[in-house]
Amino acid sequence: MAAMVCAALDRHRIQAVLSGGAVVSIYSNNEYESYDLDFVRTGIARKVDVAMEELGFVKEGRHWRHPKNRYWVDFPPGPVQVGDAIVTKFAKRETPLGVLRLLAPTECVMDRLAGYYHWDDPQCFEQAVAVAHHQLVDLQEIEAWSRREHSDPEHFQEKFKQFTSRLELSK
Repeated sequence: MAAMVCAALDRHRIQAVLSGGAVVSIYSNNEYESYDLDFVRTGIARKVDVAMEELGFVKEGRHWRHPKNRYWVDFPPGPVQVGDAIVTKFAKRETPLGVLRLLAPTECVMDRLAGYYHWDDPQCFEQAVAVAHHQLVDLQEIEAWSRREHSDPEHFQEKFKQFTSRLELSK
């Protein structure tokens, strides 16, 4: 579904990147499952209405729902970020339905860790661990990002250590 939405947006010259829990679903082989497809628009802001209606989605408040599937689509405001860091390079997945642009595995882990770092969200922690188990991620980049992410680097460094310890225990 995400690739179909991304391809429809592309046909309407709307560049968007899949982020959030749906990316975790993809990278964790559905260890965590999300029916919320968050697409962050990049480049020129254009209305998504025609592309979404073309696919049969109906707008309900700020979300788009399709009467024949359980996925709902949201377009959170840009830019694409993981915590305070702006992301400009994205992963791509070729599918029979089109190309899907999404956060790369390392940025997906950072996105989930941001929820853990800032709000102590244990589900975000578990999602970061799940993605890191299933995908190759750059732990040095994640550590450097962790140090920059907040004015209290020791607090975040401790949480990063909890993350890497959990990865080691889970091997």
